[in-house]
Amino acid sequence: FQLLRGSLLLVTSAMIFLGLQHMPVAELTAINMLAPLLVTLLAAWLLHERVSRLRWALVWGGLLGALVVIRPGSNVFGSAVLFPLAGAFTYAAFQVLTSRMSALDNPYTTHFWTGLTGMLIVTPLLLWQAGDMLAAARAASSAQWAVLGLVACLGTAGHLLLILALGMAPTATLMPFVYTQIPLATGLGWWVFDRLPDAVAWAGMAVIMACGATAALLN
Repeated sequence: FQLLRGSLLLVTSAMIFLGLQHMPVAELTAINMLAPLLVTLLAAWLLHERVSRLRWALVWGGLLGALVVIRPGSNVFGSAVLFPLAGAFTYAAFQVLTSRMSALDNPYTTHFWTGLTGMLIVTPLLLWQAGDMLAAARAASSAQWAVLGLVACLGTAGHLLLILALGMAPTATLMPFVYTQIPLATGLGWWVFDRLPDAVAWAGMAVIMACGATAALLN
């Protein structure tokens, strides 16, 4: 289970990195918000957690908002959408498995295995392209290394906090809070890349955030 959990997170991260090469940050984050819907489904099915009708309605409302963002004719509609969609599916499975493991292992043990699994899988791939990797490492600036280090630290801290939280509350209760990623990602995307979603995408994101916030207030 620990190896499977680590592999799911690695695949999720890969899908996000690939998606960000083709899509804006805000829209990709909104599409990735399908994960709470899948988590609720899996939590009710596999973990037998009770989910109220109102919470189900709010989750489906969040799905509708995500579909508005993905809509045909938008600048994110295309094959690149498959990356965040696949990432949402693997991340949902990762969340459910994290909830399961939180009752069996120490949170720090689970966190250790997450990093170890990713290292064991990625290292052979890096060694296979060692020449290209070394050239890229030499060419990287100090600022780029600093950004990579920041990404590593934020990811490590975020996932540890997630493990600790899932050991204290049901999965369906915690998932609505991930909707805060949307305004954060939108603000950062505007600050760093000077890019904002269009009006229809804003409407879809508003639906997602409203459903997520309402679900959080029900707890």
